[in-house]
Amino acid sequence: MPNIPKILIFDSGVGGLSVFKEIKALLPHLDYTYLFDNKAYPYGELPQSILISRVENLIQRMVQLQSIDLVVIACNTASTIVLPRLRQILTVPVVGVVPAIKPASNLSHKAVGLIATPATIKREYTHHLIHNFSPDKPVELLGSTRLVNMAEDKLCGNPVDINELKQILSPLIDKVDVAVLGCTHFPLLKKEIAEAFDNKVMLVDSGEAIARRVKSLLADVSEKSSVGREQYDIYCSAALGDKAALNYYIDKLGFSPIEPLPFLDA
Repeated sequence: MPNIPKILIFDSGVGGLSVFKEIKALLPHLDYTYLFDNKAYPYGELPQSILISRVENLIQRMVQLQSIDLVVIACNTASTIVLPRLRQILTVPVVGVVPAIKPASNLSHKAVGLIATPATIKREYTHHLIHNFSPDKPVELLGSTRLVNMAEDKLCGNPVDINELKQILSPLIDKVDVAVLGCTHFPLLKKEIAEAFDNKVMLVDSGEAIARRVKSLLADVSEKSSVGREQYDIYCSAALGDKAALNYYIDKLGFSPIEPLPFLDA
């Protein structure tokens, strides 16, 4: 039987599960490990030097511990800061995420909305994407940390307040016809965001593109192979409160219950 590649998906929170779902849909035969650094969540508020140090340490140790074959950084903030360094220090491929400005601009007939964290909105890298890939369509920027927390709360079993969501998105309503979900947490709120826009705005994210990139890097893997086990591993870097609702959600995705990191000094 051919060796089954093991994929590490990493984020500061559970938003990267939206990326996992897209990759697994395209590559159901692979083995997956999910790691979220909730001890330092949210990454957008961390000093850059601390973020780089944490991500390097966590990724390196997990790659070594579990013999990871490919790493997906399912976090826009970490991707724009840490990818070059990770690609220097790791011998396995590293895939990052960026806001889907190019496809959104191609789909838009009026204007594009970029919904992201405040850190992503401010980052020079994001403005380069807009300049390069949406030169003829205006891009309206909306930065929100609250949406990240709403996505995390949803997975913990708390209802989403549509009226609050409409208030957050109000600067974009009636201005854009396509909106980029520029944080991996936001596809977890896709249904509610669409409702807040009265289903009049097309929503675009990077999940499918990431999945296609992973597949291209593993092109020689047989799709007939199987991981040969029932559940995937998922780890957190700090103790969680009531995990019942979150464990119920991840069980449906094929993960075993959340465990603390196998190394203690993260």
